[in-house]
Amino acid sequence: MQDITILGLRRGTVKLLSHSTLWETYANEAINDLKRILGVFAVDIQHVGSTSIKSIKAKPIIDIIVGVEELNGVNSFIEKLAQNNYFHRPFKEDDVLFIKGDMSEEIRTHHIHIVKHNSDRWNDQINFRDYLNHHTEEAKKYEKLKIHLEKSNRSNRRNYTEQKGIYIIEIIDKAKEWKNNLRS
Repeated sequence: MQDITILGLRRGTVKLLSHSTLWETYANEAINDLKRILGVFAVDIQHVGSTSIKSIKAKPIIDIIVGVEELNGVNSFIEKLAQNNYFHRPFKEDDVLFIKGDMSEEIRTHHIHIVKHNSDRWNDQINFRDYLNHHTEEAKKYEKLKIHLEKSNRSNRRNYTEQKGIYIIEIIDKAKEWKNNLRS
């Protein structure tokens, strides 16, 4: 059972919490649930986002990325996902979003992003997580920005997210270079 004091946030709000080891547990539960529901349709499923970065504060919402061969097949799973409390929300053309939480209270605990496996969107999420987990100083800089933005955007998650955007792109660029250097 998920502890609402460390997991979940009302839609549109911003609140950062210190990292919790339970976030990994909740992510693994969701990953196993999604594997059961999606079967071989899911090529890979990973915990991403700030709750997967062990040294920083994060909004207590678990981000999961599901890699698939083709996005066309997602529609056939919408009903089955809804039966398991994952609700489809229109998002982006290359990212099919499902949310989980207490919908009556507008509290979200999980964001599930279904994207093409090995696409830029997939690789950027994985590289971002791995880079910040290997570069604690950079992760702390990112955390400092998040804390600063939280203060002025407690009721405006959209603005909070947009203001992080430029720095996130910088981190993604560094992460790509880092990952390429690891491969060579």
